Amino acid sequence: MAGIGLFRIFDPKVRRHLISDEGEVVIDEVRQHWVVFTVPMLEVVLATALLVALVTDSIGGTQVLLAIVLILLMHAFWQFLTHHRDRFVVTNMRVMRIRGVFSQTVATTPIARVLDITLQKPIVGRIFGYGHFVFESAAQDQGFREIRWVSRPDDRDLTIQRVIQRTGLRASASVDVVQGDDDSDDDGTGPIGMDSAQEVTTTVAPAPAAHQARPVAGSGTKSIFNSERGNWTDDDRD
Repeated sequence: MAGIGLFRIFDPKVRRHLISDEGEVVIDEVRQHWVVFTVPMLEVVLATALLVALVTDSIGGTQVLLAIVLILLMHAFWQFLTHHRDRFVVTNMRVMRIRGVFSQTVATTPIARVLDITLQKPIVGRIFGYGHFVFESAAQDQGFREIRWVSRPDDRDLTIQRVIQRTGLRASASVDVVQGDDDSDDDGTGPIGMDSAQEVTTTVAPAPAAHQARPVAGSGTKSIFNSERGNWTDDDRD
């Protein structure tokens, strides 16, 4: 319990970096896979074994062994904190990477600037369930080039693709409304759960009598769909 409380103290506290007044919410907060803690755990086991040997056996070089034990424990603790504070965050607006123990680095980029994603799953990663993401974007110099040791990589990849897709669909829906796209079939250009027939509604006035046949100004009216239908808090209608 003490260890859990200690790690909570060193938690990067992702929520404080959100633009809450603009409706930004966390879609996925990615922690590194447990396999990254293997080496620190081995160091702790080795340090424990050395301590037990010092207590049970009278061997020489006690000070040297104590120094080795101290170095192993300090290095293991540092590695724990480093991996624990390295977070990759996907929101409905952008992607972020937060890392650092004492000095913190926060790199962000809009989700629309993510151009291409490559998922790498080595053989060991396929066995233990981790992978590495390689991003092709305009933010490669900000630490988004490679995100390693991602747990459940397939699910995380689908999550990012959904966020990018929904962002693109919203932009396409806005263009359709401006251009007067009033087709009745669902061409996939509207917000999630809404077809193009709901995007633009056209009402045509009754045709005038034959002896008064002339165009009537303002006979067609259009109403714009409510953008709140595409809000991220809506339930998915898959």
